[in-house]
Amino acid sequence: MKAIVYERPYAYRYTDLPDPEPGPDEVRLRVRSAGVCGTDAHLHRGEFSPRYPLTPGHEVVGEVESLGEEVTTLAVGQRVALNNRVSCGSCANCRRARPAFCTRLRDHGVTRPGGFAEMIVVPASHCHPADDIPLDVVAFAEPVACAVHGMDILAPQPGSDVLLFGAGTTGLLLAQLLAGSGAGRVTVAAPTEAKLRLAREFGADETVVMDRDDSSASLGALRALAPDGFDTVVDATGALTVIERCLPLTRDGGTVFLYGMAGERERVELSPYEIFSRELTIRGSFTQAFSFDRALRVLRTGRVRTDGMITHRFGLDSYGAALDAVRNDRGCIKAVIHP
Repeated sequence: MKAIVYERPYAYRYTDLPDPEPGPDEVRLRVRSAGVCGTDAHLHRGEFSPRYPLTPGHEVVGEVESLGEEVTTLAVGQRVALNNRVSCGSCANCRRARPAFCTRLRDHGVTRPGGFAEMIVVPASHCHPADDIPLDVVAFAEPVACAVHGMDILAPQPGSDVLLFGAGTTGLLLAQLLAGSGAGRVTVAAPTEAKLRLAREFGADETVVMDRDDSSASLGALRALAPDGFDTVVDATGALTVIERCLPLTRDGGTVFLYGMAGERERVELSPYEIFSRELTIRGSFTQAFSFDRALRVLRTGRVRTDGMITHRFGLDSYGAALDAVRNDRGCIKAVIHP
């Protein structure tokens, strides 16, 4: 089969690998869609703890091609969405219901072979049947699962006033979940009008264009919307300049929610006294846990919409172009690879 393989940071090749064979409790999937996201850009640089040699790709939809001898819950030809994170279930973190921090985690696309390949072998237990969901919709299963887990962590109060920075894939998904979870007002701020137009279509109450070169006018517009600050300010960008704006726009006693992925070695300056004296809460959300079934449910019902979000498509041999689109193309919302 053809696959993308990294031997070290920045160094990948499009190459031939032996077709993988499933173990007794595994299945082999023929990959039909694999999303490219910001995490893949970090993995390209050697961040996020990759294990080499690595085939990345953690947002996987596949068709069951062959079954291990003990698998009875799936059928050949069935389309499934993959929950790529396989925890052990018995370490201290798993026993605390924190499987994302499993000390023996197997993470397809990060520490185990992922979906930027023609085929992938995975545990049958982590395959979620999805024949009834269009391919372009179920392609969002993993990022929606992450967003649902983010909502679990944030636990927004009904009627709260929320500011969300970012209108990429995660921003648009979070905006919909926030609106559907009872937020009193959802304001989305981002630099691209086309993405903000989608945010409005998906239920955002207010949108503000953020000028990348001169943010003073847009910050003034945000302060005018919430003179005392927003109850919750969400960063879905991972950009340090955006994160630094979050505290000043948060009301006393409010919450700053860091959802976007910044670089591992990047740092911002925060005032401990401001956090202390204003009783601010800072929360983070990392990947997904116990949320995959719910993600598929909101995709099935249309509570979370994805129409118009796939803007770029590539073959496996154009992986480099896909990575460039995610990193550099402001018009890119979601890029997918169809091996």
